[in-house]
Amino acid sequence: MGVTAVLVLPLVLLGISGLLFIYQEVSRLWSKSAVQNKVVVITDAISGLGKECARVFHAGGARLVLCGKNWERLEILYDALISVADPSKQTFTPKLVLLDLSDISCVPDVAKEVLDCYGCVDILINNASMKIKGPAHKISLDLDKKIMDANYFGPITLTKALLPDMISRRTGQIVLVNNIQGKLGIPFRTAYAASKHAALGFFDCLRAEVEEYDVVVSTVSPTFIRSYRIDPGQGNWEASLWKFFFRKLTYGVHPVDVAEEVMRTVRRKKQEVFMANPIPKAAVYIRTFFPEFFFAVVACGVKEKLNVPEEG
Repeated sequence: MGVTAVLVLPLVLLGISGLLFIYQEVSRLWSKSAVQNKVVVITDAISGLGKECARVFHAGGARLVLCGKNWERLEILYDALISVADPSKQTFTPKLVLLDLSDISCVPDVAKEVLDCYGCVDILINNASMKIKGPAHKISLDLDKKIMDANYFGPITLTKALLPDMISRRTGQIVLVNNIQGKLGIPFRTAYAASKHAALGFFDCLRAEVEEYDVVVSTVSPTFIRSYRIDPGQGNWEASLWKFFFRKLTYGVHPVDVAEEVMRTVRRKKQEVFMANPIPKAAVYIRTFFPEFFFAVVACGVKEKLNVPEEG
């Protein structure tokens, strides 16, 4: 019996590995076929995540509209996509559009340009985001407004401009790449967290409004999207509870992983995705069910950071 088990176990493992490989390959091919010939608009395409989304959707045969506020960097991305395109597969030349979502006045003209060019938009990926960190009382109201324009008013203005076409055609998908701070706030990021809460609230409401028109609204919320070169820093973070908590909370997700998840979200028409390790997920639940404990941990962290001794 023991000898038989030793012989059978490797075969079982090999079989499972083979099935997983086949499943991954089928999923990959299915993902690409889901966006073939679709008109896909990606905002802030020149960011790390924007570039990876452009790569994934371009390889899948999408008709890309790449938006960004720097024309030179858009052209560099364009050249990179063309240079790696597989000649044996059908791909389309991306359209480049200069767009700064913090300047809301130009958004309707950009939407009109895209619709005039392709006649429709099948998938809108709201990826643009502006970050700022600092004490609330030291951040000017003008800067607060700029963050809200880039992270909230810009995306919803573009969405509203493209939505009537999707409703009339009774098809389309809108993807919001948001952040964990759309679910809970972290100190020294007041304006950023407020904009992410607002965006998530808007698209959650919109999801229910447009369901009858077969328009899908999806939100993808990673913890933080880290850069290609920056990894979580090492150090004695476990010296206190709050340091351990924030260390785990701020571990980022790689842009490649987020882009692949965006593609899966589009293919499976998921409504909500939360990309995080167990600690941030637990933080969201603790914030919901044990708010006083959550606030105490956060306040403790702020006091220690500012070197303010506790009373008593």
